[in-house]
Amino acid sequence: MEPREYVVEQIDGDYAHLRRTDAQEEELKLVARALLPDGIMEGSRLHYEMLEYTLV
Repeated sequence: MEPREYVVEQIDGDYAHLRRTDAQEEELKLVARALLPDGIMEGSRLHYEMLEYTLV
């Protein structure tokens, strides 16, 4: 799987809704916050590669 960039659109309890930066028309991706780096907030940019999210 190729690397992807996301923006945290919304935080909803234990989940975050992510939007791909290169495909704005795609549906939001729902991801458990336990899989995301500490300190994320709405508007945070994330890099996804090798099954791991990192804060940009």
